Parts: sequence; C-alpha cells; structure tokens
Amino acid sequence: MPHIALDENLPGIAALFAYRPETAAPLGQLADVLLRGPSSLSVGERELIGAVVSRGNDCTFCSRSHAAVAAEALEGGIAVVEAAWKDVDGAPVSAKVKALLHVALAVREGGKAVGEDLIAAARAEGATDVEIHDTVLIAAAFCMFNRYVDGLATIAPDDQDAYKATGVRLLAEGYSRI
Repeated sequence: MPHIALDENLPGIAALFAYRPETAAPLGQLADVLLRGPSSLSVGERELIGAVVSRGNDCTFCSRSHAAVAAEALEGGIAVVEAAWKDVDGAPVSAKVKALLHVALAVREGGKAVGEDLIAAARAEGATDVEIHDTVLIAAAFCMFNRYVDGLATIAPDDQDAYKATGVRLLAEGYSRI
C-alpha cells in the first residue's frame, strides 16, 4: 500500500510521475540521457546496469522493469539479466561490461566504495573514461530512483512476465513519455 495517495492503476515510478508531473519531466529526461543518449555502451548494456543495481537495492519495480527493457535489447534476453543478477562474473556479457557492473555495484554500496582497483580493472577490459563516468552516473541515478519508488511504497508486481509489455514500450519510446 503506497504511503501517499497514488493512482492504483499505475505501478512504480509511473504513479509517482503522474502524481508530480513537474518533477517527472526532468527525471524522465535524465533517464533518457543516461539510457538512450549517445554512448558507446548499448541501450541493453546500460539497462542491464540499471537492472543489476536495482536488484542489488532490492527494488522490485525498477529491477524488473529495467530487466524487461534490457531483455528486449540484449541478445539472449532475460536469461542474460538473470545470470547477471545471480553472478556478474558468470553472466554472458563482455569482460568490459562485467567490470563496469562491478563498478556499478560498488556505487550502490557508496561512492567511496569505487576504488582504483575497480577502475583499473574496467580500463584493462577496454572501458573508456566516458563509459566509466556513465556507469557511475547510471548507478547513482538508479540508487535515487530505487529509493524514490520504494520510499513511497509504490505498487510493484513480483512476476517478471508482468513487465514484458513495459519493456517493449520503454525500449521503443524512452522515459520522457512515462
């Protein structure tokens, strides 16, 4: 049960965006820039970062909704996301993405948890400074989004299949139109 009066037909951040459209616009724009803007990381890789960080933060809505988008964008689909949730090092993604996921999970713990060893490991796998920057910013933003969604106790279906249509729509339309 949400802590404030939200539209019961809208899950997660969609209900919060409907509740406060004036804050929704810049938050949606931030998500679009981070997840859809120009980048050498694919949309699927960036969505995977968000899904893994959200899973680490135990945010059902964000982890499942971004898993659905990543599944639509990544070859291998939801199996790739679930593997990364279980064990980043065992996931069927590039060594660079694994190293960046480790950076993202450190951000989830706290900014100072990102040590030179993680940065060096990412660079050793070919990560650029821009990719490292974007990974840290995506992870930090997802920590904020996770706390926003869960801090107001929004509705979040627990079944991954409930998010499939959302994943298809978000991949096609982005976040500014939520």
